[in-house]
Amino acid sequence: MTLNKEAIKIGFAYVGVVVGAGFSTGQEVKQFFADYGLWSYIGVIISGLILSFIGRQVAKIGTGLDADNHQSTLEYLFGKAFGRIIDYLLIICLLGISITMIAGAGSTFKESYGVPTWLGALIMCILIFVTLLMNFNKIVRALGFVTPFLIIMVVLIAAVFLFKGQVSLPEVNSTVKHPSIFKGILNGFVYGGLAFSVGFTTLIAIGGDASRRRISGSGALFGGIIYTILLALINFALQSEYPSIKSSSIPTLTLADSIHPIVSTVLSIIMLLVMYNTILGLSYSIAARFTKPYSKKYYIFITVLMLLSYGLSFFGFEDLIKVLYPTMGWIGLIVIVGVLVKYFMRKKENKKFIA
Repeated sequence: MTLNKEAIKIGFAYVGVVVGAGFSTGQEVKQFFADYGLWSYIGVIISGLILSFIGRQVAKIGTGLDADNHQSTLEYLFGKAFGRIIDYLLIICLLGISITMIAGAGSTFKESYGVPTWLGALIMCILIFVTLLMNFNKIVRALGFVTPFLIIMVVLIAAVFLFKGQVSLPEVNSTVKHPSIFKGILNGFVYGGLAFSVGFTTLIAIGGDASRRRISGSGALFGGIIYTILLALINFALQSEYPSIKSSSIPTLTLADSIHPIVSTVLSIIMLLVMYNTILGLSYSIAARFTKPYSKKYYIFITVLMLLSYGLSFFGFEDLIKVLYPTMGWIGLIVIVGVLVKYFMRKKENKKFIA
């Protein structure tokens, strides 16, 4: 793994997109992992392998194709006809994820600062719109800058509850809702597909902008490893305080508030920045798929996109996660299978081009 400044920037940008509102708030980690006890750590490892290895391959494909959106990559993986079907399914789901993030921002503003949900969501949309007017290199820097702060907060929270958690590791399976090895493994694959699909289009664009395949691949691998560690730590913290967070819409804020109000305030700011990262990465990817960035059509498109996303965000954060995320996970798994098939085919043919 070749780690230079460019690769580290790519890794942090990758993590910055895929952590998302559900990850940073703990809601999606609770629904996919914490509810299923110690078996969930098998799922965490599976998700980590998907994010690390498949992410590495996709970043290298983006560099090899000099891609600026995911369309050419899907055609490379699936052919023109089936690639187009996956393309549109992916776009619909990415739009749904972006809307969920905006709803999450509204919920966070309300729970942390008493700001009305509609106003919090509107503030986030305005910030995203303004940033989308910048060039792509500035967007990549924006995607990665908050990741180190998120890492620090997650490690801090996990360390605190390692010593003061209500539930010890041997007691986890008797405390959570549904301890299940089957669900632990299945959710590992589905969540891996979800997280990968959220990062896929942005990773393609980042890979296309990278100087070399080795750099983009190393950056994505580095990001996948960081993500796996963060996922395991958040899952541990949630399970150690399961009685307190099982009914919370934003579990990590509940944990942070039990440590100290200052910790809760800092975390809420980081969460909003993480949501900003994810919405920004997805919105740029969707806009770049249908328009040439920074053209007149691009500016019209992002205006309509932000208005549409804001209006649909009123369906609610927690409900959107329950309905949309599993579907997105299965679509992501289809893309993952395509990446693996292409990888092994090219290995068999002993070809080094792309990935």
